[in-house]
Amino acid sequence: MGYTALISKSGRGVLYKNEVFQALKKGQRIMGFIKKIREDGKIDLCLQKPGYDAIDGVSHKIMDQLKARSGFIPATDKSSTEIIYSLFGVSKKTFKKAIGALYKNRLIDIESNGIRLIKK
Repeated sequence: MGYTALISKSGRGVLYKNEVFQALKKGQRIMGFIKKIREDGKIDLCLQKPGYDAIDGVSHKIMDQLKARSGFIPATDKSSTEIIYSLFGVSKKTFKKAIGALYKNRLIDIESNGIRLIKK
C-alpha cells in the first residue's frame, strides 16, 4: 500500500506507493507535505507540493533544463515515467500539467520527439 512516515516527531502519516517516485530507506529524513487529513483522523502525505505550487516549481525546472540544453529536451507526455522522473524528479501527471501550462503560455512547443523552447 505504501510507507508509514513520522511527521516532525508529532504524528504518523501514509505515503502511497503509487505516489512515490524515488527510492526510500527506513529512517531517511525527507521533506514531505500533508496532502489530506481524512475524516478518520489519518493523514495522507506526498513528497511533492500539492496543487498549483507543484506545477509552478516543475515549470521552472523545465525552463531551466531547456535553457541549459540549447532549447530542446527529448521528453514528451508520451515519455516513460522513469525518463520523466530522471529528468525532473516528478510524476508523469505533474510533468504533463507543467508542460501544458508552459504550452498554454506559449513558452514551449510540444513536438513528436520532445519539447522545444520558443525563442522570443
